[in-house]
Amino acid sequence: MPNIDYPKVCQNIFLVLPPRQRQVMERRFGFSNGKKETLDAIGHDFKLTRERIRQIENEAFLRLKEERERLSDVSLYFNDYFKKSAGLKREDKALKDLGGNKFQIHVYFLFNIIDGLWRFKETDKFYTFWSIEPDPLDMVEQFLNSLKKKFQKAKRLFAKEEVLKEEQKHADIIDSLLEIAKEIEEDRQGRLGLVDWPEIRPKGIKDKAYLAFKEKGRPLHFNEVARLIAKDNHPQTVHNELIRDPRFVLIGRGIYALKEWGYKAGTVNDIIKDILRKAGRGMSREEIINKVEKQRIVKRNTILLNLSDKRFFARDAAGRYTLKED
Repeated sequence: MPNIDYPKVCQNIFLVLPPRQRQVMERRFGFSNGKKETLDAIGHDFKLTRERIRQIENEAFLRLKEERERLSDVSLYFNDYFKKSAGLKREDKALKDLGGNKFQIHVYFLFNIIDGLWRFKETDKFYTFWSIEPDPLDMVEQFLNSLKKKFQKAKRLFAKEEVLKEEQKHADIIDSLLEIAKEIEEDRQGRLGLVDWPEIRPKGIKDKAYLAFKEKGRPLHFNEVARLIAKDNHPQTVHNELIRDPRFVLIGRGIYALKEWGYKAGTVNDIIKDILRKAGRGMSREEIINKVEKQRIVKRNTILLNLSDKRFFARDAAGRYTLKED
């Protein structure tokens, strides 16, 4: 931050205003007590309508904008700041960067009277931002909509480098665009995704557990999951949540894996049936065991015990097993 005395700059430019205009502006921007005041509140004290206070405010703005030459140094500094962000910056970030913790109301006030800065109010798609371009909305909305559709179609997180590579025409401004986006955020590893995805904003035990599985990339016992997501989570509570959520498959004694990894729900018996049904032919005992072990963490004898159930499986003279149809 350069050596700009923001309070003094604002105080000096307020000198051009008549007393009532000055009082209205100071209260509207929070110079009086650190809090912005409404038109109604100010009007009540002045015994004037809110519309009359609005007129006084507008008159003050017109007079202040006629004095913008006094702010040339501040204007140049602000302009350079925005150029470093490709001309666009989220409001709260800009106020923090330029005003620190003490002078944000001063910077906000100066933004409103300096020439060449435009404010765009918050919508359901983006946060309030300022721009040195008068009409960036089409570009902003097209980019954010395009990126949202990309994520929805891919159904996965993207590294920022991937987005930069595919969005070359926005490469210089992409950080600022992502900063103002409401529907797109980063996960803990800095990957980008949609805010309603559990990877971005986990909700409750099940989403936090899902993230733990994704980060570890392997099956986990519910006791380990409980330790990973929070020390105060009771393991049995985690077990109960996992067993009710179709994203997780119980593959061993207390051991779960993600369904999206290719694991199927069901008993060992169900898994053997599915294997034989898909094979469409007789299979040897070892073939079946190998395939079941890719789906379940169980003892070999458990698989053999299920295979010996003649209600479901038949064995030919060559020792191959087939599915006994109903």
